[in-house]
Amino acid sequence: MNAILMVCLGNICRSPMAEAALRYHAEKAGVAISVDSAGTAAYHIGKAPDIRGQQVVLHNADTDMSHYKARQVCAEDFDRFDIIYAMDIQNLRDLENMRPEKSKAKLFLLREELGQSQSVADPYYGEISDFETVWTQLSAACEAIIRKY
Repeated sequence: MNAILMVCLGNICRSPMAEAALRYHAEKAGVAISVDSAGTAAYHIGKAPDIRGQQVVLHNADTDMSHYKARQVCAEDFDRFDIIYAMDIQNLRDLENMRPEKSKAKLFLLREELGQSQSVADPYYGEISDFETVWTQLSAACEAIIRKY
């Protein structure tokens, strides 16, 4: 079983939605994985995901994220997880800079799973429609991950 960490900046929009999407698609496919999410920054530690993201995930995956709590990436994550997916290029760079020497985690941009090098856009300052767009991107990438199992 692979342990996968989803990472964005504050861990209240994209990465918890990606965590929920991966759990959803894994459960649908009967694949056992371990998944968590975190942020590279400490802005929202302990806070629940953005309510707009919660609504979109509930509507699309019938998953309640209200109990998720934001946390910051820590050094142990680089050995606890096999794969760490960054939601955007800046967070990927930040993760590369944070990674301890000789850690086991492999770092990727999430949309690389779709053969794309683009970031998942940050919906924080947008409307609920922006969260819907993010869900579509995350869900497609997570389906691609699960197909590998």
